[in-house]
Amino acid sequence: MDPASIAAPQLRPFACFAVEVAEPQVVGTVPHGVRRVIPILGGTVQGEGWHGRVLPGGADFQLIVHEGYAELDARYVVELDAGDLVFVQNQAVRSGPPELMRRIARGESVDPGQIYFRCQPRFETASKALGWINERLFVGSGVRRPDSVVMRFFALD
Repeated sequence: MDPASIAAPQLRPFACFAVEVAEPQVVGTVPHGVRRVIPILGGTVQGEGWHGRVLPGGADFQLIVHEGYAELDARYVVELDAGDLVFVQNQAVRSGPPELMRRIARGESVDPGQIYFRCQPRFETASKALGWINERLFVGSGVRRPDSVVMRFFALD
């Protein structure tokens, strides 16, 4: 078998998430870096043919591994306009020059072109209309704003 005959994954636009966040709760220096928890307050979701809102109550569990690199693990729920719920677990990495990463940690705006912010969201839902997302992989890119995180997600086809 020729490995070149295996199709490369294609990216298909899935949704744009704008997640509103509160001030970080800094746990402090732990064995693998600085632990922060960012409460999720709400937000909006614009999908391909659907809409929703981010429900308050989730959080982004962050580990600042070193000055230029952070690992993120956000978990929250989206309510679709039709009333169905979607559980989101989004694991991401964010890296860049240490001074810019410190500015992000302080809640300041930074040019998103200067920061590498990529993610792997997973979705779980009982929605009939969006049930297919339970069985697919997704990737995305994001930007941290002072009071929100904006992300574009793509299905891997």
